[in-house]
Amino acid sequence: MATAGLGSEIVSVVNKLQDVFTAVGSSASQIDLPQICVLGSQSSGKSSVLENIVGRDFLPRGTGIVTRRPLVLQLINRPVPSSPQPNGNAVYGDKHANENEWGEFLHLPGQKFYDFNKIREEIVRDTEAKTGRNAGISPLPINLRIYSPNVLTLTLVDLPGLTKVPVGDQPKDIEKQIRDMLLKFITKPACIILAVTAANTDLANSDGLKLAREVDPEGQRTIGVLTKVDLMDAGTDVVDILAGRIIPLRLGYVPVVNRGQRDIEANKPISAALEFEREYFENHPSYKSKAQYCGTPFLARKLNMILMHHIRATLPDIKARITQQLQKFNTELQSLGGALGDTSSSSVVLSVITDFCSEFRTTIDGNTNDLSLNELSGGARISFVFHELFNQGIKTIDPFDQVKDGDIRTILYNSSGSTPSLFVGTTAFEVIVKQQIKRLEDPTLKCCQLVYDELIRILGQLLQKIPAFRRYPALRERFNSVVVNFFKTSMNPTTKLVSDMVAMQACYVNTTHPDFLNGHKAMAIVTERLNASKPPTPAPDPKSGKLAPGQINNNRDLDVDLRREEPSFFGSFFSAAKNAPKKKGAAVMESPPQVIRPQAALNDRETMETEVIKLLIHSYFNIVKREMIDMVPKAISLTLVNHSKENLQRELLQELYKPEVLDDLLKESEYVVNRRKEVVSMVQALNKAEEIVAGV
Repeated sequence: MATAGLGSEIVSVVNKLQDVFTAVGSSASQIDLPQICVLGSQSSGKSSVLENIVGRDFLPRGTGIVTRRPLVLQLINRPVPSSPQPNGNAVYGDKHANENEWGEFLHLPGQKFYDFNKIREEIVRDTEAKTGRNAGISPLPINLRIYSPNVLTLTLVDLPGLTKVPVGDQPKDIEKQIRDMLLKFITKPACIILAVTAANTDLANSDGLKLAREVDPEGQRTIGVLTKVDLMDAGTDVVDILAGRIIPLRLGYVPVVNRGQRDIEANKPISAALEFEREYFENHPSYKSKAQYCGTPFLARKLNMILMHHIRATLPDIKARITQQLQKFNTELQSLGGALGDTSSSSVVLSVITDFCSEFRTTIDGNTNDLSLNELSGGARISFVFHELFNQGIKTIDPFDQVKDGDIRTILYNSSGSTPSLFVGTTAFEVIVKQQIKRLEDPTLKCCQLVYDELIRILGQLLQKIPAFRRYPALRERFNSVVVNFFKTSMNPTTKLVSDMVAMQACYVNTTHPDFLNGHKAMAIVTERLNASKPPTPAPDPKSGKLAPGQINNNRDLDVDLRREEPSFFGSFFSAAKNAPKKKGAAVMESPPQVIRPQAALNDRETMETEVIKLLIHSYFNIVKREMIDMVPKAISLTLVNHSKENLQRELLQELYKPEVLDDLLKESEYVVNRRKEVVSMVQALNKAEEIVAGV
């Protein structure tokens, strides 16, 4: 059976790769290595097929789920050396033990098992260690290597058998668990499926073939093995299946005859079983003409050929993937500070400060190259605060939403003191304007706060973006607190400056401003408005026949009936009833009420004066609004935004670049330390893998 070096070098390449990746623990997850996976329902004879291929008993046996973890079986053809190797005259329980055949487990490096019973015990022990004693399963593979002159170089993965109903203390979803695990292996295009089916059952009911069909509907990478051919009813055979007339597979079917349970219990050696198998096929009327295509030795040769061609076909892709993964992990290793981690703490802190400050400036100045963003960021958001939010906030303040016409009338009377004013009182105008200007302080301080919030937001983004902060959580914390404190400190002069700007506007009302509407103009506009809104000349009163008041010479003509009641200056503050004298002929004068409030609507004169004041307030308040909208962003930029851009670096250097704090700042997070170990071992594994495939 020892058709020795049949493609053994190329298969050994993949074996080495498999070992390299299993050692790293990534189970070659990103790189699919070509392998043959053994698939079949429970008790279809999978283990017997594998043992026949190896030529030795070494797999755990029994009823129920015996294989509970994938077993990666690497068979390596090793010709008998010319000089016999010393074997220490060890005594084994395995009477077939010899110095030319041994097994090695990847999890027990350097330990050679010449006694194949011990291999079985170790498989059971390691399975129970990982999955517990009950019948749970685990996708963690056991890697076993068998060196022998009697095997062809071949790699097989023995998978747990498909089962339908949970038995004993098996988990309720055992069928789904096993199915999911098998699919994980056989879905990969680099996997060849060895579907084992008992010949004495209906092929259409084969669980192995059914599952293989799901991932390989064309049958391109499935090879069928028919076991228990000798147990078929007399007069039946599998010739139709072999000819591909039932369920065709491109790689075909191979019939084999294994030892029965009784043979195994009677310790019938595999060599005898293989001899029985050869005789069975050579002498059976249905198979003797094709005997060379039946049996375990042919299966082994066929699998060796298939695997070899398959590996040749997939190697270029494996090479490309290894290179790609290597690049990815090397980049990550750089971001984690190289294999050893950067040593000089001062240079790390210095470069982080420099990076942070240049990124900060870039973000505010808007020179960022990140095209993936479809939203405003950094400086653009600050601009939005200035020109949208603040602008709108100031514009929406209406001076007359709090000051009503009646209030203006009262202020007019109050501001003229004990002498009623001849003209519209400017004092009233100033009182109201100053009071309204103070209302602008709220939105300006809110604007400072919003810009501060945006700076904090930029800080948060940079702490996420710069990789060093992931490595050094202490540095990140310290950075955060220093920068936040710096912003807070900068807020004090900023809020003072904008408050002072509002106070400046309120303390001096500049009525000579070129854009300000002067008093004469305001009078003219109001008079025109009032006249336009007055009704046309009214007809004489039908009862008295008198003309309406104000028709002739604005109520001041001598012909007007002078006995008509003249409205008093404070007329609107009293109702007529109160003013009526109690008795005729007696001069009655009451003391003023405790509180004097307007009782009637505004008269014409009051309306006119109020409208003039309103117009002037409107005009001046708009000038102040315009100036605030223009100046506040400049002030905030000066003392907060630009101040931060220019002085943040100095502040960080003062606070962080001190020899006594440097080492504490650069304590790496546990995640980074562990991740670096993982990445370093991945890079080493990939470098090794690259060396291995480079030689092919």
